[in-house]
Amino acid sequence: MLKDIPFNKPHLTGKEIDYVNDAFERGKFSGNGYYTKKCHEFFEKKYGFGKCFLTTSGTDALEMAAILLDIQAGDEVILPSFTFVSTANAFALRGAKLLFADSSIHNPNIDPEEIRKLITPNTKAIVVVHYAGIACDMEAIVDIVKDTNISLIEDAAHCIDAYFNEQPLGSIGDLAIFSFHETKAISSGEGGMLVVNQEHLEERAEIVWEKGTNRAAFFRGEVNKYQWLDLGSSFLPSEITAAFLFAQLKHLDDILDKRIRLWNEYFINFEALENSGNAQRPYLPSYATTNGFLFYLICSTTEERNHLIDYMKTKKIHAVFHYFALHISPYYKDKSVQKKLSNSENYSDKVIRLPLFYDLEDKDQRRIIDTVQNFYSK
Repeated sequence: MLKDIPFNKPHLTGKEIDYVNDAFERGKFSGNGYYTKKCHEFFEKKYGFGKCFLTTSGTDALEMAAILLDIQAGDEVILPSFTFVSTANAFALRGAKLLFADSSIHNPNIDPEEIRKLITPNTKAIVVVHYAGIACDMEAIVDIVKDTNISLIEDAAHCIDAYFNEQPLGSIGDLAIFSFHETKAISSGEGGMLVVNQEHLEERAEIVWEKGTNRAAFFRGEVNKYQWLDLGSSFLPSEITAAFLFAQLKHLDDILDKRIRLWNEYFINFEALENSGNAQRPYLPSYATTNGFLFYLICSTTEERNHLIDYMKTKKIHAVFHYFALHISPYYKDKSVQKKLSNSENYSDKVIRLPLFYDLEDKDQRRIIDTVQNFYSK
């Protein structure tokens, strides 16, 4: 009998319990302890990020960014339509007017020229999403915000150890967010991180992170009491979560090397499929790298995509589609004048994601590849 091949399977390095037990032995379970600091140091030293703040999710990191930038009712935020709903929710919760930009014709990333068309005197922030860990055209986007008061946020949820022209993604925007959800390459079950690349925002970011108080400064002995100073929330994860994450980070290179090898195997084997006009592979611009986070194909039609998913199910292979374009979502379609974003809708209708995870065996990947090729041969 064929075994099931799941879409995703979280990877355990074998060291997570050791680090979690050590966190217990240190006697501090709440956030901002030893392992939280170890994770912050890891990212700040390895990638040259500004000040890092672990959060309970990537969604929380986005919400923290919206507070930190003082997003208010009437402010306009430009963001891609082809993204997960958290990218939009964080700013909608602050009362912002969302302006959705179309994707590039080449890949699901936001098109810089579409951003340019949407800028008005009320534009407060631009959020870019590096889909599949493949960089947006950051040179063009940085040029758009240059000499303006518009803040640039990188939604780098997919992007650990991915680069734009040798610059780590997450190091380019004023702020950046990462996700460590169980579906991500490096996981803590739930978890995320805010990166603050503007020094003048660091002190306030810590206050927002600590429920709007100067509690962290108090425990460092910098003030004699802590008080409510600003808006904030309980964004910190526990030390248990941070210890689990740190165990994963210690094996980062091994995890990503395996995923990149799997990604490349898909890419090479589906070249003929693309050349025959059946399905498109991911487009990797010369300025971008892949970190092996996810592999997708773009089918010719929605019906073909759905038939392929169903066919793979009959072979006990679980592939998925995402995202639904946000500008035509049930919640937002009546709030927006943007009725047609052709490229975003095209990706919503035609993208299929194939299984890709560290523990995917070579023979199982071969079965996935053969199944896709057999579908198109028929």
